[in-house]
Amino acid sequence: MKIGAPVPGLIRNVLVDRGDVVRQGQRLAELESEVEEAAVAAARSRAENDNPVGSGRAKVEFTQRKFKRMETLRATNTVTEAVFDEAKTDMRVAVLALKEAELNLDIAKSELRRAEGLLRQRVILSPLDAVVTERVLGPGEYRTEQAHILVLARMNPLYVEVFVPLPLFGQVQPGMVAEVEPEAPVGGRYLATVTVVDTQFDASSGTFGVRLSLPNPDLKLPGGLRCKVGFLDQAGALGTPSK
Repeated sequence: MKIGAPVPGLIRNVLVDRGDVVRQGQRLAELESEVEEAAVAAARSRAENDNPVGSGRAKVEFTQRKFKRMETLRATNTVTEAVFDEAKTDMRVAVLALKEAELNLDIAKSELRRAEGLLRQRVILSPLDAVVTERVLGPGEYRTEQAHILVLARMNPLYVEVFVPLPLFGQVQPGMVAEVEPEAPVGGRYLATVTVVDTQFDASSGTFGVRLSLPNPDLKLPGGLRCKVGFLDQAGALGTPSK
């Protein structure tokens, strides 16, 4: 699997090298991101500034109290219609100003999420548990849109590709369990699960392809080994081994 980045840019650092074992989510490389980091800091300051909202709420509460007093006075003709309308208008303007302040704060929070998303694009994380098989670019080199930085080989689960004799077609089904014996010097026996059974045969060899998934959570098993596979029947006995 070729690993790049969502955006082009100058490589700041590559944190792994050929032969390193990496885990899903592990940081592999970083692009230069001073501009994006500054944008996040500025956006965070705006998103955390709720003073306009607090001021707007205080003004709404004040104008509402003022309007209620004017309503009482207006009922007794103590204040003129013009003064009453002014108090009513001030309250409406304060409510609209508060809504605008809240909207601006929501926009600032959205801008912060966008800035953080752009910054995350400058960090390359491993999408899976794997081994680094090739390091293509290093610090100081420019990554274009088409270039990749690293090449990874999946290690968990391992895929076991076998060719099974045609007489077993129909007996080997997805979900079946098989016993896998890697060749020396690894050795041992491991259980794997059938995930794919080909429906196109190889007439020249009289076989069909089967893929098995072999859990490898500790990444102790290397890839690329020849192995023998024995399918288990319902009684648990080994079927015909295949290479």
